Amino acid sequence: MRKLEERIFKVFMIGATTIVAGSFFLIVFTILKKGLPAMNLDMIAQVPQGGYYSGSGGGVLNAIIGSLLLAGGASLLALGISLPIVLYLNVYLRKTSPLGRLARLSSDVLFGIPSIVYGAFGFMLMIYFGLKASLFAGIITVTLLVIPVMIRTMDEVFRTLPREMMDAAFSLGATKWEVSKVLVLQSASGILTAVLLSFGRAIGDTAAVMFTAGFSDNIPSSLGSPAPSLPLAIFFQLSSPVEAVQARAYAAALILTFIVLSVSIEVRLIGKHLKKNKI
Repeated sequence: MRKLEERIFKVFMIGATTIVAGSFFLIVFTILKKGLPAMNLDMIAQVPQGGYYSGSGGGVLNAIIGSLLLAGGASLLALGISLPIVLYLNVYLRKTSPLGRLARLSSDVLFGIPSIVYGAFGFMLMIYFGLKASLFAGIITVTLLVIPVMIRTMDEVFRTLPREMMDAAFSLGATKWEVSKVLVLQSASGILTAVLLSFGRAIGDTAAVMFTAGFSDNIPSSLGSPAPSLPLAIFFQLSSPVEAVQARAYAAALILTFIVLSVSIEVRLIGKHLKKNKI
């Protein structure tokens, strides 16, 4: 009976793994099949030319740079906010602290809120402060979106560290601030993973930037300029009835996938280097 039960659950696990892996490869195959024919140097080296959305020449360089600025700026700002919060929860507060439990519960709730809600909230803030759709407004909104992701990920990383390491540091007379610096060094690879997850969430989100960052055929020249993004560029191109423009949408999706994959591989390599050198 036990062997039969084990075999049944093994079949379920293999089936679930196959479905997830198959879905991933199917998505990548579809993007490659439809995007590669439309991919050329102009797609990544030029901004949209006149009549681009009716089939004329140009590319999505404006959206590539806009997405990198939005996601990169939001990830760095979220790191500066999230890291002190996580250190406070794990070093300065006791595990049984009601404030710590409330903070973690709030983070989990914020993690599950749809991005369209963050976009609406960011839009409300824009109206209240008299701001226009811009790179600055987009970064602020996306930062609010990725802070729960970063807090949740880094908190799990910090909680996996041996408690004995902190106790040993305190027994040697280290202050809580000095212990915090040790934890950051020991968790460097985990912090990078949190930044990666936040960057991936930020660069692929559409709803949050649709209301706040705006869109333009030009490269953002300042924080007050509209910031185009690849997800919105894909959406606008897929909405076109012209087949050539729709094909460019898949090429833009291929570029977005390549960016996320490149960042993922780079961070994994950095994480392995840090572990190897015990930083």
